[in-house]
Amino acid sequence: MTVAPPPSAAAAARRRPRLYYGWIVVGVAFVTMGVAVTARTGFGLLFPQVIEEFGWNSGVTSGAFSVGFLASTAFLPIVGWMMTRWGPRGTIPVGAAMVALGYVAATQVSTPFELYVALGLLAVNGSMAMSYISHSIFLPNWFVRNRGLAIGLAFAGVGVASVVLLPAMQWLIETEGWRTACLAVAAITAVAIIPLNLAFQRTRPEDMGLLPDGETAPEPGDAPRAAVDPVVDRAWAETDWTLRLAIRTSRFWWVASGYFCGLFIWYAIQVHQTRFLVDQGFDAGVAALALGMVAFFGIAGQIGVGALSDRWGREVGWTVAGVGYVIASVCLLLLDQAPSAALMWTMVVFQGLLGNGVAAIFGAIPAEIFQGRRFPTILTAISLVANMGAAAGVWLMGVIRDQTGGYAAGFWLCLALSVACIGCIWAAAPRKVRLVSRQAARRAAQAA
Repeated sequence: MTVAPPPSAAAAARRRPRLYYGWIVVGVAFVTMGVAVTARTGFGLLFPQVIEEFGWNSGVTSGAFSVGFLASTAFLPIVGWMMTRWGPRGTIPVGAAMVALGYVAATQVSTPFELYVALGLLAVNGSMAMSYISHSIFLPNWFVRNRGLAIGLAFAGVGVASVVLLPAMQWLIETEGWRTACLAVAAITAVAIIPLNLAFQRTRPEDMGLLPDGETAPEPGDAPRAAVDPVVDRAWAETDWTLRLAIRTSRFWWVASGYFCGLFIWYAIQVHQTRFLVDQGFDAGVAALALGMVAFFGIAGQIGVGALSDRWGREVGWTVAGVGYVIASVCLLLLDQAPSAALMWTMVVFQGLLGNGVAAIFGAIPAEIFQGRRFPTILTAISLVANMGAAAGVWLMGVIRDQTGGYAAGFWLCLALSVACIGCIWAAAPRKVRLVSRQAARRAAQAA
């Protein structure tokens, strides 16, 4: 019997593309996320200017953001449907068009209702279709072994764009007015995001004849590959999960509760941070720079927490991020008592370097638990609960300031919820369903 020789390195190289298309997908997501989330975060810079011009109180003005998140309870199922039917090439450009239209409409507002429609319903909901939630639906398709790292790299675009766009937006607000800044955001969103995603974004590698992580299918004569099985609970992993089945499990509600707390903290602090720092006597430009630097440090935070979760598990990654918000909340409480630049920058570093890492594993945690054909629907439902947390955080912080004259009670609440969100994800225990790739490899090595 003649044994076929192993394929040469040259033959293997011919089969494997030089650049896995998944990294192009990540690159497009990097740009899209940067513009999308900066457009949403930019509301925090507009916030003081709108209050000053119209004389509305903090609760009424920040209500635009909260109304947008509450309205997303109706809009996110539509996003999930669009992602299933059209994929990111169809869905993300629709979201970009909504954001651009919302920011253009914002230049014409004269009542809170009009502000709610422009920046709440249009801009916030449009950003939902082009930012964390939509990307968390399809990016996990492209990577298994490096899932956390790849998503972290994609979401790091938020930091790179924010450190450039947020100070530029603040400069426009101060020199040309907040309406000109709105038009600039609209132009960048429409011109950069719509054509880029129409041309290059894709849903899954199989649609292009590829495999996740750039792997190649074995050919005749290839040596068999050792498979590393990540599954811990086989009965759970082999279940054909639907939303109806998922919501009957405690894991669904633990994840949803953890995400509710996480987004409450994230948006409560980010939207009100600029106003708080100005209240404490910091220059508006410095406050805007601080907001941008949170996103800048988030570059390393999202990449690092994503990679950490690939090696040690999603719970560990989430814990590190939660600790970041514990430290940020403590710093904000101390700033309320004794403002100092050192405390402000400590808050910025830990909020970005650790806290912003939650974004890198937002889609990865439920993907480990509820993998399957209906995952987009399940993630959308979890995201609805998470967005309720975001809406509650922004609105409640505004009310607290109006009623008490400061943010201290809100920061105490953020501190408590930072601890709670960590406990929720450990209770959900994705590690008891599937191990991440490095954990699975270690288990296989120990069993050998």
